[in-house]
Amino acid sequence: MTLPLIIAFDGPAASGKGTLASVIAQDYALPMLDTGLIYRAVGYQREKRGLTVDNVPELVEIARTLDATGFDNPELRGREAGEWASQVAAIPQVREALKRFQIDFAHQSAGAVLDGRDIGTVIAPDATVKLFVTARPEVRAHRRWLQLVKSAPDLAYEDVLADIRLRDERDSSRSSAPLTMADDAVLLDTTDLGIEAAIEHARRIVRDRRGSK
Repeated sequence: MTLPLIIAFDGPAASGKGTLASVIAQDYALPMLDTGLIYRAVGYQREKRGLTVDNVPELVEIARTLDATGFDNPELRGREAGEWASQVAAIPQVREALKRFQIDFAHQSAGAVLDGRDIGTVIAPDATVKLFVTARPEVRAHRRWLQLVKSAPDLAYEDVLADIRLRDERDSSRSSAPLTMADDAVLLDTTDLGIEAAIEHARRIVRDRRGSK
């Protein structure tokens, strides 16, 4: 019997985990879920409906009835959507409502690749391979700024850095499933790595961990 291959990528915003997860998913022909998009979608709906983070029952209902076909909305990739996602992700009831969707996705028959904040610790603690991808805040902010400035020429790097630091603090200090590295995860610091080098490191980690199991 072939066990499912579950690969978990965790880490803070703009660490590169999404890019790495996408490449690894293609390598192994596995479905991939960017779990940040789930929270961005809930945050987007909260903003669109004029709700506050105190409207917990309404936000839980949005999470429970979320339509996955809307994840390709380009507005979910923007700077504001990232902040909205961080806000709703700090609400335990919202996280619980979205937990089952992620667990089911991870445990498909062949397996899956997921990237997020609590994949290796909460969603798939039984994952075959766990990577914790990080980089210095200044480096992550610069990467995110390069992405966002294309559509927002007046955006200041300092503002993006402030957003990154705020999200790091919120993600790490929330009461429900805080951002933390699983005990059996492999740390991958991409601060001084180009994209190709980071990909090769990730590939090596997956190969080594699969072989050891």
